[in-house]
Amino acid sequence: MTSSSSYADILERIHAGLEAARTILNRFTPGEIETEYKHGHDPVTEADRAVDAALRLNLLRDGEGWLSEESADDVSRLSKSRVWVVDPLDGTREFVAGIPEFCVSIGFVENGRPVAGGICNPATSETIIGTIDSGVLYNGKPGHPSQRTTLEGALILASRSEVKRGGWKQFAGSEFQIRPMGSVAYKLSLVAAGLADATFTLTPKNEWDVVAGAALVKSAGGFVSTLEKAELTANRRNPLLSGLVASGPFLKEPLLDLIGKHTVRHTSAHGSAAEPAPSRG
Repeated sequence: MTSSSSYADILERIHAGLEAARTILNRFTPGEIETEYKHGHDPVTEADRAVDAALRLNLLRDGEGWLSEESADDVSRLSKSRVWVVDPLDGTREFVAGIPEFCVSIGFVENGRPVAGGICNPATSETIIGTIDSGVLYNGKPGHPSQRTTLEGALILASRSEVKRGGWKQFAGSEFQIRPMGSVAYKLSLVAAGLADATFTLTPKNEWDVVAGAALVKSAGGFVSTLEKAELTANRRNPLLSGLVASGPFLKEPLLDLIGKHTVRHTSAHGSAAEPAPSRG
């Protein structure tokens, strides 16, 4: 990460937000917390709500927009050029189960483009933060994405919930390794830091799931796109995305080819079935 950034103030606020969130989460014991359930049977805890309030306090300034999984959507964000897109606790299911695959996810969008992000996983003591003009830091040291050029031997992080539903069975026996993991934001951040070669989703995700991680991958010099091979844009009226692909810079074509073949097979086998609900992993 370079010593100067046009987003220096944004980085300071992300740092402050992550530290405030870490302090709050340290009051809770993963696996031993009361849980409520929202629409779609998604879990929510007191920790989610407390972190959401702390992030808003540390991040938001006059003239900026806000989109959070745990806040009512204020559509005035659509008229803002600078918007925070956050998930106070991505991987709540893992947090509730005591699995150390969850994180606080903070993304910053400028003119529809994710330009800065930060995540922290207090269970593993990992913090990843960066901007598009300064690179990425993994626990305070420069992070770089994988330089692998083929999928042979690659480590691809998959959604635990998608694997559980059988969505990844078609990739059994592939030349790459599949590792199920919770929290898409956490998976994206590991790709940004070069601790995994790639990740992609087979089901829809919301902006708050992916914006921070996508900003980190891009900031590190990696590749990010939607499942339709389009550039990720954010702060849209409908925050639901079909899915996301991310990797080191040289796996773009092999990954898109792999996913394209999957899409053709899936469509052929199942026709134009209704789009599945977004998953949280």
